[in-house]
Amino acid sequence: MTHTALARILVFDSGVGGLSILQALQQTLPASQYIYASDNQAFPYGTKSAEFLIERVHKVLQALIKKCQPDIIVVACNTASTLVLPHIRQNFSIPIVGVVPAIKPAALQSKTKVIGLLGTPGTVARPYTKNLIGEFASDCEVVCSGSAELVAIAEQALRGTLPGAEELSGILKPLFDNEQLDTIILACTHFPLIKEQLISASPRSVNWIDSGEAIARRVNALLPTLTTTNTTLKDVKNTAIFTTQSAAIDCLHKTLQRFKLTEIEYIKT
Repeated sequence: MTHTALARILVFDSGVGGLSILQALQQTLPASQYIYASDNQAFPYGTKSAEFLIERVHKVLQALIKKCQPDIIVVACNTASTLVLPHIRQNFSIPIVGVVPAIKPAALQSKTKVIGLLGTPGTVARPYTKNLIGEFASDCEVVCSGSAELVAIAEQALRGTLPGAEELSGILKPLFDNEQLDTIILACTHFPLIKEQLISASPRSVNWIDSGEAIARRVNALLPTLTTTNTTLKDVKNTAIFTTQSAAIDCLHKTLQRFKLTEIEYIKT
């Protein structure tokens, strides 16, 4: 077994959407130790100002690094990644992988060259996202739709309350109004968690794309370059960390265990 299998990987998001990225990482790197951190005190990020998010993400990551001493950080949030990556990479020496909308693979795979971008209002409006579209999908028509509501729906789904098809159909309607659209980018890490429900609520079949597998490949490629902090896999436990205690966390216990997160801790920021 190589030293890379012992890496301590911190996956960070405002809510529990980043569990979709954690799942992809666990499938690719099952032997690593995982810390999943949710800044639930400031959830949701998608409706917050740029100034607030830059300051907040820096502060929370600083506290998490001190507590957890990770080998690598995955910012499993499109909203944060499209805004704060340059800042945090400048301020922290630990390798940081961000999650950004999968515009390039969507543009390559679309046959009609009409693709949908389904994200948070912040991600959809961000200059970073517009630059990605200009760079990788200039030959495509990109139909953008921002939904903070869908983030809350995904959070509730992980707590056992599944969304109704009619509700999801209404959210998807602006995308499917374009009859040429054949590909939808799930540009929020929450959305793959309810992908099956989104497919069921869709009026026709399209190609759904998210960033999970690409992020796992990127982390896997970086691991041989790391000096890992773990020396043994014996009694390694995966931990979920939250920034505030909440009754909603009690409803997450079964979901967290499904993602092999057996310990729950809290951190003050």
